[in-house]
Amino acid sequence: MVSGASSLAKKFKVSEIVIGLTVVALGTSAPELVVNIISGTTGHNEVVFGNIIGSNIFNVFLILGISGVIYPLHVQKSTLKRELPFSLLMTFLLFFLVNDVLFGLGEKNRTSLFDGVLLLFFFALFLISIFSGKDKEPPTKKNDNDIKVYPPWETALRIIGGLTGLVFGGKFVVDNAVSIAETFEVSEKMIGLTIIAAGTSLPELATSAMAAYKKSSDIAMGNVIGSNIFNILLVLGSSTVISPLAYNTELNIDLFILMGGTVMLLIFMFTSNKRRLDRLEASLFLLVFIAYMIYLFMRQ
Repeated sequence: MVSGASSLAKKFKVSEIVIGLTVVALGTSAPELVVNIISGTTGHNEVVFGNIIGSNIFNVFLILGISGVIYPLHVQKSTLKRELPFSLLMTFLLFFLVNDVLFGLGEKNRTSLFDGVLLLFFFALFLISIFSGKDKEPPTKKNDNDIKVYPPWETALRIIGGLTGLVFGGKFVVDNAVSIAETFEVSEKMIGLTIIAAGTSLPELATSAMAAYKKSSDIAMGNVIGSNIFNILLVLGSSTVISPLAYNTELNIDLFILMGGTVMLLIFMFTSNKRRLDRLEASLFLLVFIAYMIYLFMRQ
């Protein structure tokens, strides 16, 4: 999928960051979308929110951590100015929408049809912003001539075949992991934050790690940021429009951790290696992720 996306970017003279933020991010968010729509319509609301928040935490701490250790990730100016702050802003918006009681907006904490439509509206604005952006920068990975352009049929086959494999692979892991978790009577919230979040984040991990290995920083970084935005706006928005979802405020702690991770990423962009996530910073992400996992199991 990475090679197909790179080929597509070069053929249509579109920057890799745009491909990573859209085509690749949508494909790797497909498992979350499928699992959450099924969970929401069958009344497993904690699985929905746990999956979205948990997946985004996995994306920031684990996937960026592993990818950055494999190869330092450069971040474009446009991404630092727009997509990263937008991702943080949407996380704050999610916190606002699900805490109705805290903000005096209702007697129950839940997402309504209006919330779902609002999230999808911001998703549409995000897409318009990405494709109408005029400050397209050249790929940061390597010389443009190093990217191989495949015939149209092979490019399509690589992208569609890669996405299909990722979706079915993630679904296979989730189905079997849930069965194991239910055998040990683990709560739905815990399942969503850990096993399902890990399972549906496998496409992001596979894609970003391979992109980092191929020194495609834009796809690796764009995939994570784009996927986090897709998860909140498209996945939760679609799930909420189909069925309003009740929210467990215990997940607020995990939302704060997600916000903290995004803020950390923004801060790292202004350290000595500007606009780059180096190996030391990536290692710090991994350490925080390990600490979070230990905390989760202690909390359970």
